[in-house]
Amino acid sequence: MSLPDLPDIFGNYVLGEDFNEVVSPEAVNWLLQTPGWYVVGAIALAYAARYSWRRLRYWYRNRYRKEARQKLANLEHNGAAVAAINQVLKLSALAAFPREEVARLSGTPWVDFLNSRCEAPVFDSEQAQLLAEAVYTDRQLDARVSNDLIAASQAWLNLHRNRYGD
Repeated sequence: MSLPDLPDIFGNYVLGEDFNEVVSPEAVNWLLQTPGWYVVGAIALAYAARYSWRRLRYWYRNRYRKEARQKLANLEHNGAAVAAINQVLKLSALAAFPREEVARLSGTPWVDFLNSRCEAPVFDSEQAQLLAEAVYTDRQLDARVSNDLIAASQAWLNLHRNRYGD
């Protein structure tokens, strides 16, 4: 079935020859017209720049935490794990606090320093004794004690306040 041909003159014949097209209005200028919007834009831009700078600074100051968490996650659970955990904690503390404050610490003062940097002590007495003495002894750890020490170390990495207050 085919459609009939359209006539040469097509449209509404009632409108006649005097029909005028609708005139569309002028395009609206999207450029801001008042100086107040420039001030609002400048304030918003300054706020976004400040927020970006603070996030970048926070990330840069705390990147050692992510690296230390990855090292702790890759540790094997054996007798040498305590020395490796202690090494990771020492490197993290050196990144977070002034070298003069951290480098000379070992034994019980070291564990006291770690616990003092959190709101609540992270290492209990057994873990504190392990960190203080296990570096100098060849004591083998069972998996539970090793896992608890790694969990406490990760908690310290997450909860401590560094020299910047982050």
